[in-house]
Amino acid sequence: MERYHREEHYVARVGWLRAAVLGANDGIVSTASLIVGVAAASGRAEVLIAGAAGLAAGALSMAAGEYVSVSSQADTERADITREAAEIAADPQEELRALSGIYERRGLSPELAAEVAAALHEKDALGAHVRDELGISEHTEAKPLVAAGASALTFAVGAALPLVTAAMVPEASISLWVTVLSLIFLAVLGAVGARAGGASVWRGVLRVTFWGAVAMAVTAVVGKLFGAVV
Repeated sequence: MERYHREEHYVARVGWLRAAVLGANDGIVSTASLIVGVAAASGRAEVLIAGAAGLAAGALSMAAGEYVSVSSQADTERADITREAAEIAADPQEELRALSGIYERRGLSPELAAEVAAALHEKDALGAHVRDELGISEHTEAKPLVAAGASALTFAVGAALPLVTAAMVPEASISLWVTVLSLIFLAVLGAVGARAGGASVWRGVLRVTFWGAVAMAVTAVVGKLFGAVV
């Protein structure tokens, strides 16, 4: 009996994982940094207003940025596919030789490469060239709405964490609590992102917590300097 074989690969998650991790990371870092900077020079009311404004503006900015960026990638992919289709229609034999050459460079014998290329050309010439010549597959295909939605949603969730912290902790220690808890949130995010992508968990944790700490430290210094001037 023939069985359908399906494997789950990490690359299948690329379309949404990058946008989700980037959105959550930016949400935590930018909002926590904003809160820490404002808290260094003012009180809880100003902190919450600044944090809420940062959450709304950041989520919309991330969504728009991801949509425009990934849409540009999708436009480029479509243009390449259209051009490849025209080339196949204009000179199918030359395109067949090009596909055979790709398989030869991957290790197949010339005879086997030619046989495989001919079989794929007969079944779906454009699909074979899109996959093996252009490197575009269903796993890596640009999806603007998915990227925009994932980025906006995770930014809002990430930004809400330091904002809720600032609302609940004693006003005198907002900066300390937001910094400590945000670094913990970042560490969890780094671990989850690395795990979902099949990468080193410790490397992911170290990467996001280090740069998050740098960002919050810089904004705290800036907040103190401007607070002292005011």
